[in-house]
Amino acid sequence: MRYEGNVFRPPSEAYSLIVQATIGCAHNDCTFCSMYKDKKFRVRNIEEVLEDFDLARKRYRYIEKVFLADGDALVLSNESLMRILDKIRTTLPECQRVGIYAAPHDIIRKTPQELKELRENGLGIAYMGVESGSAEILKAVKKGVTPEEMVEACHKLNDAGIQSSVTFISGLGGKDHWREHAVESGKLISKMEPDYVGLLTLMVEREAPLYNDIVKGKFELLSPEEVLIETAELIKNINLKKKCVFRSNHASNYISLRGDLPKDKERLLRTIAGALMNTRQIKDERFRML
Repeated sequence: MRYEGNVFRPPSEAYSLIVQATIGCAHNDCTFCSMYKDKKFRVRNIEEVLEDFDLARKRYRYIEKVFLADGDALVLSNESLMRILDKIRTTLPECQRVGIYAAPHDIIRKTPQELKELRENGLGIAYMGVESGSAEILKAVKKGVTPEEMVEACHKLNDAGIQSSVTFISGLGGKDHWREHAVESGKLISKMEPDYVGLLTLMVEREAPLYNDIVKGKFELLSPEEVLIETAELIKNINLKKKCVFRSNHASNYISLRGDLPKDKERLLRTIAGALMNTRQIKDERFRML
């Protein structure tokens, strides 16, 4: 396979064939993120993308899932995406699902008919980085999207039958705004009604703009215990009627949480309370990673 720069994918796509439909991230301005700082965004030549599936077929006998990278491959026109999906169907007929990173604005730009067309031709899940439910925090980290736009995007995915997987980041509000981050994130999840919620914990690399604010003392990171308190507050504010798979078991997290909401809400809160009482359950900082 041919890759340009570092390649990232959601944890649930660990065993998927990853093909770069775009290079980098079209936004690439979030202060906490260093994922695509070494790349200038561009759309790959569609013929090169299609050739990658031929290369994959020669190398792998069975490919169950495909993930289209980089940061927001849904920025592609439906014409280009349909060519890719058609190629997957003909070259990898055993493929059961295609996943994609999707920026909220890219979802909103698609018509309901375009999204349904993608779903009918194999696009099964879209991953959206929401990060926080607070409008002020989203503005501070230069996310470029409002909570209202997050809700609109998620509902469009749901209506089209494309599974929605959204990610939030514990600690993104720092010590000054942890409660706002927790409460508003829980409320936003309730409004979005996603199929999956992933909760990561903030880790800032030197390449990320936020790193300088931490060094200068302008942004204070939460302690592990404070992260757990914030997580509990977030979960308390999630009120869903339909099933949502909740996961906070990323390598960055201090404890592992797995459950379905709303069914497992109280169990998740008890697990957090237990870790706060017995802090030996909290992962040592040396073992956390992105």
